[in-house]
Amino acid sequence: MLREVPDSVIYYHTHHFIEEHHYLIPEPPNDFAVWVRNTLGDEVLSERLASIDTFDFPTLESLREGILSVMEESLVSKRDPRDAPEGREFHFAKSVSVILSLPYVAYDLREFVEVLREVSRGCLYFHIFESRLMNGQGMNDFSIWMRDTLGEAELAEKISHLDPYNYTLEGLRSLLIQIIEERIK
Repeated sequence: MLREVPDSVIYYHTHHFIEEHHYLIPEPPNDFAVWVRNTLGDEVLSERLASIDTFDFPTLESLREGILSVMEESLVSKRDPRDAPEGREFHFAKSVSVILSLPYVAYDLREFVEVLREVSRGCLYFHIFESRLMNGQGMNDFSIWMRDTLGEAELAEKISHLDPYNYTLEGLRSLLIQIIEERIK
């Protein structure tokens, strides 16, 4: 099933925890790892799935392949793979994005910092996490705008290389503001 589901399913099961929890959680960062541990009782596979670094994958298709690789390697090495008990099967879900235009516009880095202070966590999440995997460039919207519109290639690269999975959304906002303010000075 994992090979056939739409990208939005892969995205949901590897990212919904970030948007739902505005703080870092000790739970494995994807639903596949949680289900394998809690339902199948396979701690080794669960740990391997949980250790997949989502930031290493520039597209959802490459992330899917990374997850499949771990699962297939595990299936090959096990003589007796476990089945889920009835009623505890994995249920695939997908994300649906609702994108709304906001009244905020920035024409330069100073305006961008001011807008960044005002936008919701959902807006920040979309432009950092979702856009990076959905736009096919492996780079978040902010970095693309800074590079392509403002000619700020070095700043764009610096922000693009931040691993957003290591921060809360508010922590990420603060870090972005700090980095951009340092550039403005």
